[in-house]
Amino acid sequence: MGRDLFDYEINYMMKEIYLAGGCFWGTQHFLKQINGVISTEVGYANGKVPNPTYQEVYTDKTGHAETVKVCYDASVIGLDMILDLYFETIDPTSEDQQGPDIGTRYRTGIYYTDEDDVATINKVCKKISLQYIQPIVVEVEPLRCFYSAEEYHQDYLDKKPGGYCHIPRSMFALAKSVNRSND
Repeated sequence: MGRDLFDYEINYMMKEIYLAGGCFWGTQHFLKQINGVISTEVGYANGKVPNPTYQEVYTDKTGHAETVKVCYDASVIGLDMILDLYFETIDPTSEDQQGPDIGTRYRTGIYYTDEDDVATINKVCKKISLQYIQPIVVEVEPLRCFYSAEEYHQDYLDKKPGGYCHIPRSMFALAKSVNRSND
């Protein structure tokens, strides 16, 4: 048994990326459906106020974006596929708004912790930009800070399946179907 665990650890390539896609409830629920995503956590990223509360972020005065931390196994799914799926759930030409949610906290962004990811991020963004007449306005920046959101925001749509979500429910089935041929 110990050998099996050891072999798994060798083959397990944990990576992380932080994605802001409007309201984080639906974005988290979508991303956690993807095969190869190990964990997700909602929080507030790249703002100027340390350890903000939801009430503070909601004022749009903290500079934070509602963001999902995505930990994934790169031996199962690549960053390019995660980003392709992420772009399926947002309007990348909409600044500070996704669906009916308006404000800087709802801006879109890709925040990375590994400089090696920048080439992949830029490649995917360039490919996506060719699909639009308007420029895409998704921030691409290094992660400066991330603060976990309050517990009631974590896995919100699991706790309240009928809760608000700007992402069409049919998209969750798309996320579940990706990369499942070996299951």
